Amino acid sequence: MTNPFRTEVCMSTSKTRTGASKANGLPAAIERAVQAARDKKAIDLQVLDLRSLDCFTDYFVICSGQNTRQVQAIADGIEDSLRKEDQVRPAHVEGFQRAEWVLLDYFDFVVHVFSSERREFYGLDRLWGSAERVTLPEDAPRPRGRVARE
Repeated sequence: MTNPFRTEVCMSTSKTRTGASKANGLPAAIERAVQAARDKKAIDLQVLDLRSLDCFTDYFVICSGQNTRQVQAIADGIEDSLRKEDQVRPAHVEGFQRAEWVLLDYFDFVVHVFSSERREFYGLDRLWGSAERVTLPEDAPRPRGRVARE
C-alpha cells in the first residue's frame, strides 16, 4: 500500500475545483483560515495551490508563530473561525500539545502552523517547491475606535 502523504505519489494533472471566491480564486474557507491566522499575528503566511498535482489535498496554508502559545492560538483561531462560519471541523489535528508543528486537516486543504525553528528545519515550502504560490491580498487594516472625519 502506498503512503498518500509522500510527495512521490503526486503527479501533474489538469483537474479543477469549484467553490472558489472571485477575489483571488481561493475557496471561502481558506480565505477565512488566512484571515484567522492574520488575526492571531501569524508570520510568513503562504498558501500553496496543489491542484495541478494529483495529491491528497488541494491547498496548503502554511504559517508560523513566534512561540508555542502563539502557535496554539493561531491553530485555535483558525479552527474556531471555520467552525463558526462554515460549520466544519478538521478531520484530523496533530501536534497541538507540543505546538512545534500543528496540522489541521480539512481534506480539501491542510493548515500547517509551525514554530519558526520547525518551519525552517522541515522546509515544507521548499519540499513542495513545484506547487503554485497563491498571492494573498494585503490584510486590510480594520478601523479602531472612532473614525476621524475630514
